[in-house]
Amino acid sequence: MTLSDETKRLLDGANFAHLATLMPDGSPQSVPVWAGREGDRIVICTGETSLKARNTARDPRVALSIIDFRDPYSEVQIRGRVVERRPDPDLKLMDPISVKYTGKPFPMRQPEGRVALIVEVDKERYTKLPFEHTPPAAS
Repeated sequence: MTLSDETKRLLDGANFAHLATLMPDGSPQSVPVWAGREGDRIVICTGETSLKARNTARDPRVALSIIDFRDPYSEVQIRGRVVERRPDPDLKLMDPISVKYTGKPFPMRQPEGRVALIVEVDKERYTKLPFEHTPPAAS
């Protein structure tokens, strides 16, 4: 599927995504992640022993939600599946994503078991709600 320009903009920015995977009993598990993009596919780097890696090895179906860091009423909801598990021992995929979010290469340099989950999008839905993010000051 070809991603919309709005979805590409959210993926290319330093916007956090929430990745939902399925547990062995079918219940959902959600975790905030950094996300990158290769064309119309989403890249999520992790350790091979992480829960998200184990869940997607068993069932590749995933869902992601991403909101704009500066305008949380600009959002995309995505459904897709992990179509590739690419080893990343040299952190060649992880480092550019880390730089996008932190300005620095990924600090945890243990390369054993690093993997990039490559997600092919089956469905996306971008929404821009007509609100301004102006929460009251903390008291």
